Amino acid sequence: MSPGLFDTLLLVTHLLRQDLARTFDGTPLTEARVAVLWVLQTVGPSTQQQVAAALEVTPRNVSALVDALEASGHVRRTPHPTDRRAVRLELTPAAGELMARMQVEHAEVEAALRDSVAPGDREAFERGLDAVAERLQELVAAAYPDAEAGS
Repeated sequence: MSPGLFDTLLLVTHLLRQDLARTFDGTPLTEARVAVLWVLQTVGPSTQQQVAAALEVTPRNVSALVDALEASGHVRRTPHPTDRRAVRLELTPAAGELMARMQVEHAEVEAALRDSVAPGDREAFERGLDAVAERLQELVAAAYPDAEAGS
């Protein structure tokens, strides 16, 4: 008997997490810390509140992550240019290079995964995958209406 859709999705999730863990083995980076870096890479310098909103977690969660990323030399806090009370977070040059490499690696893995699907099936596969992800988001939101999606 072949695995069902849910089992396959669990396997894919496990393999992606395993790959991430191998990528950052021996570094101070974790999946949660990389998520902060990813937001700063894609959005640019941001406040902790903006990062928390993007990750759908509390600012307190982000604060601990940023403390660790600052200590490891991946993020720096700078004064906000227009709000004296706020602090902006930005990637250090080394973290910027790391994230640029990660974007290239993601594109390579994505291409390899896409190439594993027959060319005539790719459009339908991507539509189906998007539909599954959207429906799963709806089911999770309905099951946990008061929970933050990223926590």
